[in-house]
Amino acid sequence: MAMDAREIERLIREGIPDAKVSIRDLAGDGDHYAAEVVSASFKGKSRVQQHQMVYKALQGHMGGTLHALALQTSAPE
Repeated sequence: MAMDAREIERLIREGIPDAKVSIRDLAGDGDHYAAEVVSASFKGKSRVQQHQMVYKALQGHMGGTLHALALQTSAPE
């Protein structure tokens, strides 16, 4: 079952309230997305830690309902 881009964005914003989130459907199939997430809470964290924060916000959907997510994270400049 595919996951809607708005649901992905909602989950990330709930888990990381200050995040600016941009979601793109890469294949038009609702299974392959790219997300850009910018949050001050990422400051001082490694890229792996930032990605772990996003995966946690997705509440277990990654690898299940959400098949593939190309993830780009950063802290605001």
